[in-house]
Amino acid sequence: MKQLIDLDTWPRREHFTFFSAFDEPFFGLVADVDCTPALATAKQMHVSFFLYYLHCALQAANEVEEFRCRIEQGQVYRYDRIHASATIGRPDRTFSFSFIEQQDSLADFVTGANAEIEAVQQATGLRLSDQTGRPDVIHFSAIPWVRFTGLTHARSFQFPDSAPKISVGQTYQDGATLRMPVSVNLHHGLGDAYHVGLFLEAFQRRLNA
Repeated sequence: MKQLIDLDTWPRREHFTFFSAFDEPFFGLVADVDCTPALATAKQMHVSFFLYYLHCALQAANEVEEFRCRIEQGQVYRYDRIHASATIGRPDRTFSFSFIEQQDSLADFVTGANAEIEAVQQATGLRLSDQTGRPDVIHFSAIPWVRFTGLTHARSFQFPDSAPKISVGQTYQDGATLRMPVSVNLHHGLGDAYHVGLFLEAFQRRLNA
């Protein structure tokens, strides 16, 4: 479900109008998170670390209202719930887009995600579809080979994209702490660095649980 935002009374009306006119309305930043307890919990539960932190990230994104807003045909809508379109790798070093439904239960989330990952492994190409191209998703990618400090995305400026883009990089040891870089790109007409901060705070809290 989604609700139409009344632009006449929306506090971000000027921000939306201003940044939506940009050729590149997205901004991004990179920050590190502590994933020491998350890795330990994933191992204890015999759950893929990737799926564990993806679930945490998706739950955190759903907490932040601005991450659930999308621009559709010039109007702004707020979705009640958003999901993940994650890139999934294959042994031949190609990747595919996916659609992974958000679930409050980690077990239900993992079951659905594993089924989608299996479908990716049995297919070829990008698997572009109405599901993977849904607006009510975050675009998520894992780059476990690189400890990055910055990241850009390939984008078509003609395509009306307003979905947040979240990428995580290679984990690294910092004393007794295992850290992971997280890149977050957000449409500036829908949110600011403050809202990215809210997401990162929620993500860290869930990684710590």
